[in-house]
Order: sequence, then structure tokens, then C-alpha cells
Amino acid sequence: MRSLLLTALTTVLLTNLAAGEGSPDPTGNSKTSSGSTSGVDTIAFQNVGFTGYYYDVEKILKPTSKDCSCTLSDSFTVFEGTNAPLNEELSIHFRGPLSLKLFGAYTADDSSTGTWDRISHYNAESQTSTNVTFLTHAGEASTCLGSALTYASSNGTGYADSSTILESNNLINSNEEFIIFSDLECPESGADNSCGVYRSGIPAYHGFSGTTKMFLFEFEMPEANVTLEYYYDMPAIWFLNAKIPRTSQYGSDASCSCWNSGCGEIDVFEVMNSSTTDQLYSTIHDYQGSGDINNGMQADGYFSRDTSSTMKGGVVFGTDGTISIFMLDNLEISDSLEASSVTSWISLDDEVVDALSSVTMNTSSTASKKSNGVIGFEQSWATTLISVMFLFLMYF
Repeated sequence: MRSLLLTALTTVLLTNLAAGEGSPDPTGNSKTSSGSTSGVDTIAFQNVGFTGYYYDVEKILKPTSKDCSCTLSDSFTVFEGTNAPLNEELSIHFRGPLSLKLFGAYTADDSSTGTWDRISHYNAESQTSTNVTFLTHAGEASTCLGSALTYASSNGTGYADSSTILESNNLINSNEEFIIFSDLECPESGADNSCGVYRSGIPAYHGFSGTTKMFLFEFEMPEANVTLEYYYDMPAIWFLNAKIPRTSQYGSDASCSCWNSGCGEIDVFEVMNSSTTDQLYSTIHDYQGSGDINNGMQADGYFSRDTSSTMKGGVVFGTDGTISIFMLDNLEISDSLEASSVTSWISLDDEVVDALSSVTMNTSSTASKKSNGVIGFEQSWATTLISVMFLFLMYF
């Protein structure tokens, strides 16, 4: 009865917070658009990073059985600092209709000075790559975990026995997806190991970590030519905490992923609904920007989707806690880039700026350890009331 009442209260209050809320899975698809009326060249999230926590998956039980289930850790994983939790390892996700031409990942000591050094790259035309592993969800299906990760075949969506480079003609259709990880393999699954607990039998690789990092893309998002019921003509490029796809990205059990407790997602170029397929939105999904992780903090602005030619753009995770997402026709994806050049790409001339609130969650040993990632900080009257009612129903 207590849980039913809490569920009802939560549903009503979050409905008032954000109309159009959808299913809580990390698909890269937010549920509502901001209603902005013009496209921009740059979107910036400022003041990114806070002290908080989430819950890691501790056990995956009977993954191939109809009785499949997971348990989250009793203790939380604390994160803090600039860009946290997005300073942790990230995997990069691509949903069709999309074709990837060029990709580069970079790091720098300071985003404002010096040089950005490329640590990973992919070139479709030359069929070359470094420090890149392409994975997809072509593995065994599980009732609680969804389909397992496998190596992606050269078309991006089929199964492969080993790491395979994407072919030059790599257009994927609506609702098809491939993922980029680094080429550094994870140690064995385990709560105390660097990749944490992950699904058995998958090719497990590290993502891309660090406070200061940059990812550049050259890609196409043509109009869909294959009709599908789900995510038809809704392409996207987004990032997840790399722990999520290694356990369960599209599962039915929220305890099989750290996503719901706030381990981190950022959508950089995303068509959000079928009525605005010419608009690409950017959203952060954690508990700094919003008490509602499903809708997250969506930027006030969008990028115009060009369905007839190549687009170029990227995302810079700055040393100062600014995450800048941009489109640029003359973008370079070379071995190294001067910080001054990158700074000019993300200038304020045509930019939408969204500042995140300063938040500190209670990470002390006496904090309430409930796996919803909300209790411990104040976002609005609604989330505060939810927390109060939760505690009341738990203890009275």
C-alpha cells in the first residue's frame, strides 16, 4: 500500500513537472521539445559537474532465464568535480538514419590553452581507425537485460566474431544503432574492477574518460527510406556512462543499469519526435539539471538537420565546466588542434547558453541510500515533496 501510494504521488507530481514524460530508458530519445523557433550553431551547458552519487549493478542473476533479475549495490558510488558524472567513461551511440564519415576523440590538459591531441579516430573513406571498437546489440536476448552487446559487422548492425571496422557505405536505418568504445579491453567483471560488473559473454571495452575531452563528427542524417514503427526518421548521436551498455541499455529491469540513479547521459544531436524531424536537440540526463531524469535538462535551442548533405560538428567538455555542442561546416578532424582554433568554433556569436544549478547531494555514510538518486538535494517543490513523502511512508 505504501509503495502504491508513493508511486501515485510520484506520477502526479512528475506529470506536473514535465508534460510528455515517456519511458525511463537510456535510448537517446527525450520526450518533449523546447519549442524554440530557430536553429543555432552552438549550444553551451555551463556550470556542469556536481557532487552526487549513483548505484552500480552488483549482481546479474540468471541472465538467460525468464527469471532473470539484477540487484544494485547497497552502497552508492560517489562522483564529484567538473563535468561530473560525465567525466567518467562514456560510450558513443549512433541511431539511424545515419552514416558516419569521420570521427575523432581528443584530450587536452586545458581546453582554453595549448593543444588538443587526438587519441582515437575513424575514417570511412580510407578505411582506417585507431583506438576504436564498434559494438552493437546483436547478441542473445534476455527478458531483463535486452539484447547483448556483440562486435558490429562492417554494416554496423550485424554480428561479428571480432572487432571489425565500419565499411565506407555504413548507412543504418531508423532504430538501428551502433556504439563506439575504445580498444582497451576491460578486466574481468567485478564490482572492484575498473569496468565494474558487466554482462557475461559480451566484448567488454573501456569508454572515453576524463574531465577535459572533445569528440568530433562528420556524418549524414538523410531522410528515412525504410518505414518502422519505432524511432522512424529520428536519428541521434548521444553518450552514455559506459557501464550502461555493458550491463543493460534496453532492459526491462531498472536494477540492471545505473542509468535511473543518475550515472550520466548527454544527447548531443537528437531528433526528439516525429513532428520535428528537421531539428536536433541537446539534453543532459542526470540530477543536476533536473529532478526528472527522463526528460533531463534540454537546451533552449536546436540545430537544423540537413538531410541532403554532410554535417560536421562536435562536443567539447571544457576544463571550466562548460560543455559546448556545435555545428561547423569547415570543421577539421586532424591529428592535433590548437585550443585557440577550438575556442573560435564555439564562440558566443550564435550560441544558446543554459546554466545548470549548483547541487550537492548528501554523500555521507549516514545518507539515505535509496536507489532513486533524487533524495539529498533540492530541485523544486515537487521533488522536495516527493522526498518528504518517501521518507514518511518508509518510516511511519
